[in-house]
Amino acid sequence: MKRILSALFFTALLAGGATAQTLRWASQGDLQTADPHSQNESMTNMMNGQVYEKLVKRGKDLSIGPGLATEWSNPDPLTWRFKLRPNVKFHDGAPFSADDVVFSVERARHETSNVRQYAFPVGTPRKIDALTVEFKLDKPNPIFLQHIDLLWIMNKAWCEKHKVTRPLDFKNKEESHASLNANGTGPFVLVNRQPAVKAVFKRNPHWWGGFEGNVQEIVFTPIASDGTRLAALLSGELDLVLDPSPRDIPRLRQQDKVQVIDGPENRLIFIAFDQFRDKLEYGRSPDGRNPFKDRRVRQAMYQAVNVDAIRDKIMAGLAKPTGGVTPSEVASLFDAGLQTRLPYDLAAARKLMQEAGYGTGFEVTLDCPNNRYINDEELCIALAGMWAQIGISVKVNAMPRVLFFPKLERFETSLYLYGWGGAITDADSILTPVWRNLGEKGIGSNNYGRWRNDKFDALVAQQAVEPDPKKREPLVRAALQEFRESLHVIPLHRQVIPWAARKGLVAAHRPDNWLEVAWVKLPAAK
Repeated sequence: MKRILSALFFTALLAGGATAQTLRWASQGDLQTADPHSQNESMTNMMNGQVYEKLVKRGKDLSIGPGLATEWSNPDPLTWRFKLRPNVKFHDGAPFSADDVVFSVERARHETSNVRQYAFPVGTPRKIDALTVEFKLDKPNPIFLQHIDLLWIMNKAWCEKHKVTRPLDFKNKEESHASLNANGTGPFVLVNRQPAVKAVFKRNPHWWGGFEGNVQEIVFTPIASDGTRLAALLSGELDLVLDPSPRDIPRLRQQDKVQVIDGPENRLIFIAFDQFRDKLEYGRSPDGRNPFKDRRVRQAMYQAVNVDAIRDKIMAGLAKPTGGVTPSEVASLFDAGLQTRLPYDLAAARKLMQEAGYGTGFEVTLDCPNNRYINDEELCIALAGMWAQIGISVKVNAMPRVLFFPKLERFETSLYLYGWGGAITDADSILTPVWRNLGEKGIGSNNYGRWRNDKFDALVAQQAVEPDPKKREPLVRAALQEFRESLHVIPLHRQVIPWAARKGLVAAHRPDNWLEVAWVKLPAAK
């Protein structure tokens, strides 16, 4: 009865106001906030990216081209100058200018911003005139444009009017006008957002860009149940599902009215440990100490993981096991030696546990999202079973992403499943924000295990300011090798992302798992 009522509820919700040019789509989770600088999470960025824009814009092949800036120059290693697009207006009619760019970059550098790690390396913005902005750096940045591509532009006057001149503090449950409201320059206008229920967008008729697609309205509905999302798609109540269950993909490929659009994602899924506390905060060990500070324990857990079984049984083949510590092979310099795994070996794992003094095991809680990555909760349950074979009793603590990410940001974890990726294929996309020692200006801001590796940190700091690619590559290679050998994390796999859509729908599937609705073409209504 609950399933029937749930299906009826979503049917009514999806049917409301739908037209032939309304894109009705769903995912297992919702965007976290409409504040574009508050959370750096792919789903949230993608949803906000229908409304807000950046100085540059990614193409279908992830190449960088003009966005709110029409051109740019790099007259010297410490200067970048951007010419802004004229006659652009925000959704409330306010004109876009250099003042908005300077304000937005400064806002993104605030301590409550989740994109600080990108806002500081681009230097200090300065208004030259209404349509020219100059960035002055204190050190070279070899991936400057990649960082600029991660900074959303907001309207200064709107933020001042609604008292949102700084990003909301999401991890401490702060709410603001920007939680539910937005004012960008992008192709769609946020009309209404009801968290965990529905978000509605309408086409911006004054957008400067050209629409390839024909979508006039977007109705997004977060639907937690795999079965309910699938049923809604098969019945025609949805046009697209961003994250169908892997076990349903073979069946969907056989459907006459449905198509599967898939491809590899630039995303690494991994396990990380608290290596900061001396005591095991969220668990119990025989000696009271934190076992994860011992490399032998981390290696034992690594070698107890059967990634082939995970790929075949949990991911239904939609995963590429790896020992690499970057989101893509490109970032690992296509070096097979930087992506090999330690062998699956239970005997060796048990021996390591014995040598570390944990032959009888210990208890620990594994924090895990249940609506962020492909089969994330099922993956955590499978890992718990594997680690039980070496004496570790794991309690899986699965929760929605809206609770999971703030929990990590407060460092309230001893062991967690995490993923990292996106449009940037350069190794620094993960080296600086995720793997480095926790530091200032966003460095190591996503290192929730708070490990320290000064040798690795120094190598990453060097490569981050080396403009010569030939000199930079060996630094990146050495950093990746050092991090792999230290076993601060257990790499699992890179995801393969399938979308499921009604036949005839045209959408570009990018490796950053980004749905650009301005490109979507809905089939003609019958």
